[in-house]
Amino acid sequence: MAEAIYDEPYKLGPFEFKSRLFLGTGKYANFDIMNQCLAASGTEVVTVAIRRDVLSPDGGKKPQNMLDAMDLDRYTILPNTAGCFSAKDAIRSARLSKELLEGLGNPGAQWVKLEVLGDKKTLLPDPVGTLEATEKLVAEGFTVLVYTSDDPIIAKRLKDAGATSVMPAGSPIGSGQGILNPNNIRIVLEYLKGDDPDYPVIVDAGVGTASDVTVAMELGSDGVLLNTGVASADDPIRMAHAMRHAIEAGRLAYQSGRIPKKLYATASSPMEGVIASSAAAKQEA
Repeated sequence: MAEAIYDEPYKLGPFEFKSRLFLGTGKYANFDIMNQCLAASGTEVVTVAIRRDVLSPDGGKKPQNMLDAMDLDRYTILPNTAGCFSAKDAIRSARLSKELLEGLGNPGAQWVKLEVLGDKKTLLPDPVGTLEATEKLVAEGFTVLVYTSDDPIIAKRLKDAGATSVMPAGSPIGSGQGILNPNNIRIVLEYLKGDDPDYPVIVDAGVGTASDVTVAMELGSDGVLLNTGVASADDPIRMAHAMRHAIEAGRLAYQSGRIPKKLYATASSPMEGVIASSAAAKQEA
């Protein structure tokens, strides 16, 4: 039954995956708990801030870092540009990540999760800087997965700029507020998938619990990327299991097609046959 959950491998740029859950590596108490959570989640893609978590200020590798702690044969690394507040800084971070991962022989060298943030208080994306960095990295041959707000207009422009996947935020990074504006996510999906149904849209940021993941998937998103919701849970390993089941449930529900919402009740057991039988019994009497 487990193999039947995923209808087909999920294509994302040059990659194919079964799991649609993408997990981050920040905020864990230690590497052992992080690895247990990655395994429990069923994820195949792990996002890492190479510049912050792996490289030291002088450009060398930290003696104890995320990549040394993980099984690189098991996971595809998705380097991210977390903590970058300008297009220039994000582009430099992406180039450093590519160079490092190429040296390790990890296929994650081909792509990047692009973040260009507007300010440190809200951690909302800078739309101008994000678009600029997307255009330049695409021109350099990167497979760009780009974090953005839930604004459908900028989402469309990022796709037109060559982004392999647009990743609208459910709510601010690390806030745990879930999907604050499902209508905007619906419009983003309509704009990006209307003439291209296979275009991948991954909800990124703000997920607090399993139901948030299910909502994102039931809207028609192709995947969810999260970190804090697992890493900062009271029991992160159990939460990782919950997120795994949530992504599967949401995907299956979306594929199944929910019943329409109605104002009034509809009996689960039809009354027509009961009424007819009752009428026949009265006539016989």
